[in-house]
Amino acid sequence: MPSFLARISKAASPEAAGRGRTGLHQEEGIPQVRHGEAGEQQTIDGIGQLHILGEDVVQEEGAVAKQRPGEIWVRWVAMDALEAIATTRAIRRYVPGPIPDEDLAQILFAASRAPSGSNRQAWRMVVMRDGPNATQAKALLGTAFRANWNEKRASDGYGRGSGAEADTPKARTALAMQHFVDHFEETPVVILACLERYRDPNPYEGNSVYPAVQNLLLAARVLGYGGVITGWHAGVETELRTILEIPDGVAIHATIPLGRPMGSHGPVRRRPLGELVFEDGWGQSAVWAVDPPGTRHAQAGPPRGSSTSLPRYA
Repeated sequence: MPSFLARISKAASPEAAGRGRTGLHQEEGIPQVRHGEAGEQQTIDGIGQLHILGEDVVQEEGAVAKQRPGEIWVRWVAMDALEAIATTRAIRRYVPGPIPDEDLAQILFAASRAPSGSNRQAWRMVVMRDGPNATQAKALLGTAFRANWNEKRASDGYGRGSGAEADTPKARTALAMQHFVDHFEETPVVILACLERYRDPNPYEGNSVYPAVQNLLLAARVLGYGGVITGWHAGVETELRTILEIPDGVAIHATIPLGRPMGSHGPVRRRPLGELVFEDGWGQSAVWAVDPPGTRHAQAGPPRGSSTSLPRYA
């Protein structure tokens, strides 16, 4: 795992250690770094660990540095790629407050490292924060998202069966979705993942967009943010194009809200790996396809073995 030596203010945000910066103020919703004793480890917001060095003098690669008043020396150990993948879940509730420019740039840089067909890099990201066009577009999207959720809630029976019981997975999903759509306009950042088409539309063109989207979400996870891939812009796409001046030759493949989670990240629950992986032919078990010890599996989703078409996603 990557690690960094840093000296930070006791009131600094934990991410400051990962950036090697000093004296940053505490960010809303992020716990303060405690002055720990030598050898102590603190897990911070699920994005990594702080190893508290707790010494007045620290040696690092032959250099000697002294602790300053009001500051502590820490070693920041970031999560590795596999942990980020296993804990990047859909985040739909966000703490109020913007995403700093430097974090947003880092997230989108990660997106830009994704592969694309013939390395054309034809994807484009339209970022909406608090500008006049963004405010209008987010209001339009909020109306569309609420309408789509009302339809999905009724058609998928979120008020029936286990959905009518408090604290069931279905009921918790419904509450999270309702909060998501009711507060959509307050989302700190909304990104449209687009493709500048260079040939006629085809079923495979998303292959040059979605790798960048996944990279974006993984980078957001590592930096302590979260988001979700949605498609509920479709019903208002014509108006959205007008507001944001998106050309006709550009396809909008996803809407991605982003922000700092109001709750927490993963671990993600999915179906057992053995149900999803075949070897040497369809339906033939791959005996080696086993989940890591302690993996917990999903209870939600369509019945196992179902091939029913799924509704538009959000």
